[in-house]
Amino acid sequence: MDGNYSPEEPIAAIATALSPSAIAVVRVSGGGSVERVSRIFSNPKKLNSAAGNTIVHGWIQDLDERKIDEVLVSVFRAPRSFTGEEMAEIGCHGGVSVVKSVFDLLLKIGFRRAERGEFTFRAFLNGKADLTRAEAVREIIDSRTDGARTRAAERLSGGLFDEIDSVKKLIVDTLAEIEVEIEYPEDEETISDSFSPEKIRKAEKILENLASTWKSEKIFQDGAKVVLCGMTNAGKSSLFNALLKEDRAIVSEVEGTTRDFLESWVDFDGIPVRLFDTAGLRDTDDRIEARGVEIAQNLAGGADLVLYLVDSVSGLCEDDIQFINESKLKNDPAPIVLVFTKIDANPRWLSRQSRIETTNIADRQVVLNHRVIDDLPKIGVSSKTGEGIALLSSAVRGLLLGSGDSAENSVSLGSERQKKAVQAALESVSHSLSALNGFSLDAVVQDLEDALENLGEVTGEVTADDVLESIFSRFCVGK
Repeated sequence: MDGNYSPEEPIAAIATALSPSAIAVVRVSGGGSVERVSRIFSNPKKLNSAAGNTIVHGWIQDLDERKIDEVLVSVFRAPRSFTGEEMAEIGCHGGVSVVKSVFDLLLKIGFRRAERGEFTFRAFLNGKADLTRAEAVREIIDSRTDGARTRAAERLSGGLFDEIDSVKKLIVDTLAEIEVEIEYPEDEETISDSFSPEKIRKAEKILENLASTWKSEKIFQDGAKVVLCGMTNAGKSSLFNALLKEDRAIVSEVEGTTRDFLESWVDFDGIPVRLFDTAGLRDTDDRIEARGVEIAQNLAGGADLVLYLVDSVSGLCEDDIQFINESKLKNDPAPIVLVFTKIDANPRWLSRQSRIETTNIADRQVVLNHRVIDDLPKIGVSSKTGEGIALLSSAVRGLLLGSGDSAENSVSLGSERQKKAVQAALESVSHSLSALNGFSLDAVVQDLEDALENLGEVTGEVTADDVLESIFSRFCVGK
């Protein structure tokens, strides 16, 4: 936090968006907060005598006792508040002028403008939240899908903290057993047969599972880049609109209608995805359209997943095969899903069996002669009827998460910082197990103590000031 930051100062912030709305919230925290607010409240005695977790109705008025707005003041007494300090939240009408007037009055009577994340930082300082819960607050605010929000809520409820705490207990218990061995040695001071390694092996397994969750969790937080590709009139813009549930892209039977690209956030079975609709892939003399084709190829090259669309009525062509083959030859190629569109117009499509059904023998022979196609996931969809859309979303989720896909309520890491600390703890725990081959007890103790320190960094028991600055500076003001 700011070097001039003082946790003793009372702070204030506008906690809701500063735009016209039905209601808005201005919150304060710090010693004597309620008494300060009472100076601009129409019934100061009633407010000052209010018990914690109660609401008082009245008016905010300026220093000349002119009424500003009719409000509800929620009172929270220490330590039973979000920050652990005395707090109040002023619920006023959501006009921009009203909100700013209330906030400016608070600054005049001694409140300091809160920094980004300062309310959550005070909760951390006062033991109301460890760092895993504090970071989860920001994750919930930033979540783009229900899936991302659910996973962050699990961390906010203490799931990750409890998991880390269980590992620490296993390590501490082992250290206690080693201490007994040191105090009452039977033979020479070696690790061999001195204590049971089962608790450390269990801790290692838990840490391995935790470390493996970050790959999928990062996708839920940052989102994935998915690109719609295919020849002209393959149905890309129609599918783009169907997935967005709105008409964003122009749909036309005229080839080359889409010349640039469109993008939007889409929820693919809980995963936030940046979906790109691109120009149809074909050779063209039109310089603008050709540039659009080039952009489409570049976007596909940098995607996390490519949905390659083929008109199920027209079937695959050599150009389709060429694009897919060239994509497969690139370094670290993105997974490709072969999406057959317009299945509502093709009665021969058997979507339940995931078979390729085309209208002529030649196209089917193309498929048989290129085994790379056989290895691709194939899904039939209709942007018109919605058939296959849910199956497509599920397939995208599975390909993006892979083996990292876990149950919604399982414990997972929430940040790169947590991943690094857990990985370091895992390495120390694994190294301690190697001491079974005759290393001294002192070496084992050092490894296990290092692991405890790394785990302390996850929850915030051991944290450098610059780490705290990095974490809380990314919060919005009012949190």
